[in-house]
Amino acid sequence: MATPIERAQSASSIYEFLTNAAQVYGDAVAFTCGPMRLSFERMAELGDALAAYLHSVGVSKGDRVALMTPNLLAFPIATFGIQKLGALQVNVNPLYTATELEHQLNDAGVETLIVFSGTSAAFASVREQTNVKRVIAIHVGDGSDMDIPSPPPDEALGDCVSFADALQLGADLDCAPAKIARSELALLQYTGGTTGPSKGAMLSHANVLSNIAQAYAHDPNIFVDGQEVVVTAIPMYHIFALTVNFMMYFGCGGKNVLITNPRDMDAFTASIKASRFTVMTGVNSLFAGLTMHPEFPDTDFSGVKACINGGTAALAATSDKWQSITGIPLIQGYGLSETSPILTLAMSGAKTFTGHIGSAIPGTDIKLLDDKDQEVPLGERGELVAKGPQVTAGYYQREDATKEAFTADGFFRTGDIAIAEQDGVYRIVDRKKDMVIVSGFNVYPNDVEQVAATCDGVVECACLGVPDAKTGEAVKLFVVKAEGSAVTAEDIIAHCREQMTAYKVPKQIEFIDEVPKSAVGKMLRRVLRVSN
Repeated sequence: MATPIERAQSASSIYEFLTNAAQVYGDAVAFTCGPMRLSFERMAELGDALAAYLHSVGVSKGDRVALMTPNLLAFPIATFGIQKLGALQVNVNPLYTATELEHQLNDAGVETLIVFSGTSAAFASVREQTNVKRVIAIHVGDGSDMDIPSPPPDEALGDCVSFADALQLGADLDCAPAKIARSELALLQYTGGTTGPSKGAMLSHANVLSNIAQAYAHDPNIFVDGQEVVVTAIPMYHIFALTVNFMMYFGCGGKNVLITNPRDMDAFTASIKASRFTVMTGVNSLFAGLTMHPEFPDTDFSGVKACINGGTAALAATSDKWQSITGIPLIQGYGLSETSPILTLAMSGAKTFTGHIGSAIPGTDIKLLDDKDQEVPLGERGELVAKGPQVTAGYYQREDATKEAFTADGFFRTGDIAIAEQDGVYRIVDRKKDMVIVSGFNVYPNDVEQVAATCDGVVECACLGVPDAKTGEAVKLFVVKAEGSAVTAEDIIAHCREQMTAYKVPKQIEFIDEVPKSAVGKMLRRVLRVSN
């Protein structure tokens, strides 16, 4: 029987990889979500039904299908169905505002949306401004036999089909899998830009499958066939949880403990206390929150192998508190939506917190470059650039952005400044871009500034990230008031909250006389950063 890494290397598509795993692990539990359970073979069976339904209503290979839901059983089922058809999956944050959602759906050319009923209001408000033809509404209990209360779809959504009905209708239909080559696209994974609107990183089946095989080879200790239990609190619409938690652990027979709302620490702790998890992925704020819960120390940590922090740097204080409770420190990995995502990963088994991001995973070439694209000496700072089979070919319908994202010799520019250490590991020390990372989510200053600048009484503003014990970084906005304006910090925050996802909303407002600029009028955020 083929091993997980052999299946990842030989599969022609994500669908084939998932199908092979479902056949190998059969009736073993693949996912839990609160009291709900879903086996490997049942996930594939329901995914087949969804594919048949989608095919019957006109979805075919190459069509863009958006999936907009928190961590529920419906997510892997929908992914399986979309991938069987050879459609392009467009993962969408269910907390997006109407403006953000409208842009992404239109940019990707989405005609089919699968959305959680409880977060359908944003789409309902902009449906007429999109090209979406069909909507399928997910409810909490979909994919299980349990009748769990779920919010209804927004009344303004109009005509939509329930996910459960789609599965029932598709169960009586036949649908052959599409013929898919590894080089063909599987995902449009949207990531914000430092300027302009968000862009869709084009990820092929080869990109994702290569990253799975690379990770298996890099640290086989955390991917033992049929033995792992992984806690998935990071949302699966995020590339980290999609590839690592869902696909990597599904492919090696692991069980996923899905956390739908990690902010509900009582329910979160209850879900993992008796799970006997072996691996947990998360961001600093999540790990810090768990350490403060009074019942978390009662969790069974006897089988824990690794707790992997991603998205934003872990704080040493968080890791120390985590280790005092669980017995192991946090380790870190590094990657981006454009790299499927893993470029580097620290090895499990560390005895203390190191703060580094580990070494390059197999098949990945990394260089650190100065501003002239020359490699820097060991121990000196340089922009981390990478090449490997997991790296995107570029951005969807963004030729200029694609060209800017690569060096002349084909290395992807990450925008992060790193140092290479003697033992082959890397440490992120700064960001070339001005991106702010709040609890693992990217926030781009230009986006915040553009919204805040439309608030009455704001002449101009500048955004940057500041340290925050809970979220790693928080958004701080420096504001120049109009003469005679009585606008307050609360007014600006309320204005931003109406137009942006919560994690993008400024947490701190500071009024200043002027925004520092260069001789040519370019905003100098670095001056504000130094003075802050």
